[in-house]
Amino acid sequence: MEDMKEQLLILISTPLYLLIIGVELIVSNYQHRHSYNWKDIAANVYLMLLNSAIELTIRIFYIGLFVVLYEHRLFQLENAVVYWVLLVVAEDFLYYWLHRFDHSIRLFWAVHVTHHSSEYMNFTVGFRSSVFQPLYRFIYFLPLAWAGFAPLDILFVFAATQIWGILVHTELIDKMGWLEAIFVTPSHHRVHHASNPKYLDKNMGMFLIIWDKLFGTFQAELPEKDYGKIRYGLTTPPEHLDMKSIVLHEWTEIGRDLRTPGISFPEKWNYLFGPPGYSHNGSRKTSDQQREEEAGHSHTIPGNKLKGRNERTEFAK
Repeated sequence: MEDMKEQLLILISTPLYLLIIGVELIVSNYQHRHSYNWKDIAANVYLMLLNSAIELTIRIFYIGLFVVLYEHRLFQLENAVVYWVLLVVAEDFLYYWLHRFDHSIRLFWAVHVTHHSSEYMNFTVGFRSSVFQPLYRFIYFLPLAWAGFAPLDILFVFAATQIWGILVHTELIDKMGWLEAIFVTPSHHRVHHASNPKYLDKNMGMFLIIWDKLFGTFQAELPEKDYGKIRYGLTTPPEHLDMKSIVLHEWTEIGRDLRTPGISFPEKWNYLFGPPGYSHNGSRKTSDQQREEEAGHSHTIPGNKLKGRNERTEFAK
């Protein structure tokens, strides 16, 4: 029965995706936004297919772990409303920490970076998956099964909230009033995908924005006249943007850093488990260092609004 719920969700969401992508294509072209690029769309589909293949390959394994923990569950919730509300809130909370660690630990950033490598913001970018994330993502949700939530219910809620997570990848929807206080909105997620220093590593939630507000990672989208245009993509794009490099470029950089002559074990450790942007010699900057540099720069240049250009790489042309 629960498996049928997930299948029904797929049957409903697939035509919805096709519809909203078609509408966004038409509207963005009419408004001369140039929000879509065919090479970028191809990369999004390619990454989604790779992610899905890994997910399907290991699904039986991690569902088995969920089942074992569920059979030894600590609680049995009888009230259906309480059960589903708690599952949505708890799963979104755990996803927040999964996402936050993906941004703050370089080893995991090497996986997640593929999702942020697009210099566009449209609904298809929501399918631009972190290819290897299924290999460890389930670990974050194991406590849910032990707490008394059925394994297939956990998968169903994740799939349902992912639909919301895909729908916030757009420039067409402005701020959404009171919803901005509770839910992740397109405005919040535009900030998340921006490479402007103030916006880096902000708004990690998938469904609820309350976790970011509680744990200090929230940043509202600022008016363009005050802060400048949002620049999507990575602060330092990879040298090559072929399909292989999109997936593996950060792993290649990690390998180069670990082979740096003369570095100590703590420095090697930081190249693996420190924040993205760490360097032993200051040749690169973390997101916090970039923010500090931007703040200092804005204070020394009168009237500076830190305007930025949303430049495209050769791959995106």
